Amino acid sequence: MKKSRLAPLFLSLFAFAFLAGCASDDSGSSGESGSTSGAKVASLDDCTPETLSTFREGVLTVATDSPAYDPYFENDDPSNGKGFESAVAYAVADKLGFSRSEVEWTVVPFNASYAPGPKKFDFDVNQISITPAREKAVDFSIPYYTANQAVLVTEESGIGEVSGLDELQDLNIGVQIGTTSLEAVETEIEPSTKPKVYDNSNDVVTALKQGQIDAAVLDLPTAIYLRAVEIPDSSIAGQFSAPGGDEWGALLAKDSELTPCVNAALEALKEDGSLEEITRQWMSESAKAPELS
Repeated sequence: MKKSRLAPLFLSLFAFAFLAGCASDDSGSSGESGSTSGAKVASLDDCTPETLSTFREGVLTVATDSPAYDPYFENDDPSNGKGFESAVAYAVADKLGFSRSEVEWTVVPFNASYAPGPKKFDFDVNQISITPAREKAVDFSIPYYTANQAVLVTEESGIGEVSGLDELQDLNIGVQIGTTSLEAVETEIEPSTKPKVYDNSNDVVTALKQGQIDAAVLDLPTAIYLRAVEIPDSSIAGQFSAPGGDEWGALLAKDSELTPCVNAALEALKEDGSLEEITRQWMSESAKAPELS
């Protein structure tokens, strides 16, 4: 991630967009998922560049914000195909029959992406959480990512990487109250001592920085951000799946004719294992967040 080397303004903008992306809207309940479980899925045979009504004929226009950050995009260049969401976008395009040269990127600010009204893109990928409030104004594809939980530690802790959840049971773990992370600690890690529970994420970060806890458990995207910006001497000891993880989807205009086709492309990527491989490459290996078993 490049965040620690970026100007303070960029960091502030990213922090705002990131927190907005990984949390529900104010008008939606925390932890609510969208209604994409019943989403329409077309046949890929009916989804070709010749038949799709795209923003520009024969071209697939994909949006994201700027700057675009690692590990979702590399070198602030979505068009290079490197980074998790860049790779997902090109994989979807390929399933729909678009070559790399037929994919064009456009900049759309995070908050503008899910505002009501016409869109000057075909779909947007920008760590956008699927929430009922947002679905009132836009379409979402079926999820292409469900956030894992991550174990964030500092160099001073001496913990480093771990290979299994059982290695975390004796740690003094900090977590925010009322979160999926707290549930994950209690049900997946089952620590030998009760985790220290804090009122907000800032208190968790402070406790980790001051050595009051051995590790903090929080969702992986937040851990990646904290490692790069807030706690530069930290590392992610590992990540693990748990129920209730935040879901990200490709965002489209409300009632877009493309939505069933994007769903079909993502379903195909799940079925052939491509999406899993992309996720492993960019959200585990490149993100330096090993998966725990």
